[in-house]
Amino acid sequence: MAVAFSSDASDVIQRSVGVSPASRASSSSVETLYEIPRCVEWVKRHGFERVALQFPDDLLVDSAEVALRVETESGTKVYILGDSSYGSCCVDEVAAQHVTADCIVHFGRACLSPTSRLPVLYVFCTRPVDIQHCVQSFRDMIPDQQTRVIIMSDVTYSASTDEIAARLRHDYTKLVTSSLNIPNSTQDRTSDSSIGGSEHSTDILGSTLPKEDSSIQEGQVFCKFGKTFCLPGDAEFDSHAIFYVGGESLSLTNLMMAYNRCTFYSYNPEKRKCRKETLNVNKALMKRYYMVEKAKEANVVGIVAGTLGVSDYLTIINNLKDVIRKAGKKSYTFVMGKLNVPKLANFMEIDVFVLVACPENTLIDSSEFYRPVVTPFEMELACNSDRQWTGEYVTDFRELLPGAASHVPMSEGTNEAETDVSLITGGMRRVGLREEEGPADNTAVVKRDDVLTVAEVNT
Repeated sequence: MAVAFSSDASDVIQRSVGVSPASRASSSSVETLYEIPRCVEWVKRHGFERVALQFPDDLLVDSAEVALRVETESGTKVYILGDSSYGSCCVDEVAAQHVTADCIVHFGRACLSPTSRLPVLYVFCTRPVDIQHCVQSFRDMIPDQQTRVIIMSDVTYSASTDEIAARLRHDYTKLVTSSLNIPNSTQDRTSDSSIGGSEHSTDILGSTLPKEDSSIQEGQVFCKFGKTFCLPGDAEFDSHAIFYVGGESLSLTNLMMAYNRCTFYSYNPEKRKCRKETLNVNKALMKRYYMVEKAKEANVVGIVAGTLGVSDYLTIINNLKDVIRKAGKKSYTFVMGKLNVPKLANFMEIDVFVLVACPENTLIDSSEFYRPVVTPFEMELACNSDRQWTGEYVTDFRELLPGAASHVPMSEGTNEAETDVSLITGGMRRVGLREEEGPADNTAVVKRDDVLTVAEVNT
């Protein structure tokens, strides 16, 4: 008979934990998978002396061998960056600067957000795709050959998209292929793993376009989320379906939120399964709009720096401070690395947090957090009355900056009080800078519910 509330202590010692160790690449495949010769050639060509190698968690098992080979063949000092400060898809320039690195080699999946401090080489560790099976799955899922389709992929499968498109283009005449937009100007553009194939030749704004789409005068060029593609001039974007090569990921979710009027299909090369994505985008958007309403209710806003590597992050933080101030709210800036519930729970005086991060990491489910966590776009919707909710969703904060396509300037307002109706409480609320408050000095404290809050107010 088993004991209900206690057991022999020896059972704990003998208990096996069902954790499968990360698979290590064979010694012969490391050279190819991590493109050691290309890394060494890039380091030597630019004369770098201190090189930082950034690995995601699933590739750390090979990091020591890769670092040893790069250091031996290049004659440079090599450092391994593990446990990135923020998302592993972002280049961790902060960690690299701690060891005064001259450059970074980023391995694995990448969001391809532009960096601002150090030159970066991307090695995507290309994964194989069963081309024949993928093509057949495409035909089965999209039988109408007149359908307008854009082929996109996860960066680790980007080297296969050209061949997939080549086998389909004879029958699917309205097929468009996206290519990778490598953001760093010192990127080696001659490698297949960096630009998704060798058929790319036309450079435009730091990106590469397929040869058949290089007549940009006759079409529309879209550059977003590290992907570039060209559509015919008479074609509307919303009339296209998107076929995504890759598994479930933040990248796919980000694309579906941004292109929420398009039908999505995905092919998972690892599971060899193709499906029509069934994410209820409308429901997801309405959930995000609820977050906007929560942001409108807030009086004290915490701006969380979720990246220190993506270019223009300081510009958007300053822009948010200005917008929040004009909306009659107070703001504080936090830098705390990766977010979790206990960290944010230390600041109960904050009504809502706004996360400044790369497009793939800015959308987080904050249902477990004590306070809502919104995106810069949602915060602007809450504070800027000139920006209207149209169903368009912006995940890249750089598109909100002055001069960008989605920038909406905020009017200074009038002396008359502006009011709004809360969709949460049903009550009236006042928006805009209150005249009696005026500018606060740097040593002011905020008193809410008889509790002194953070000792510095952003003006």
